[in-house]
Amino acid sequence: MSLPEDPNMLYSFINMKLRDSYASLEDLCEDMNIEKSDLIQKLKTVGFEYNPSKNRFW
Repeated sequence: MSLPEDPNMLYSFINMKLRDSYASLEDLCEDMNIEKSDLIQKLKTVGFEYNPSKNRFW
C-alpha cells in the first residue's frame, strides 16, 4: 500500500491507522515498513507533530 503524497491526506490516513489499528507510531511504522523520521518530518513541514500520549498527530 502506498501512502498519500498530499501531507493533509497523509495526516488523516496516519491518524486513522493510529486510532483504529496501532498502539504507537513505532508499531505503525514497523508494520507498514515506513521510516518514522521521514514520516515525522513530512508532517512537520505542514505543522503537524506527533503526540505519543494521545497516539496521534495534531
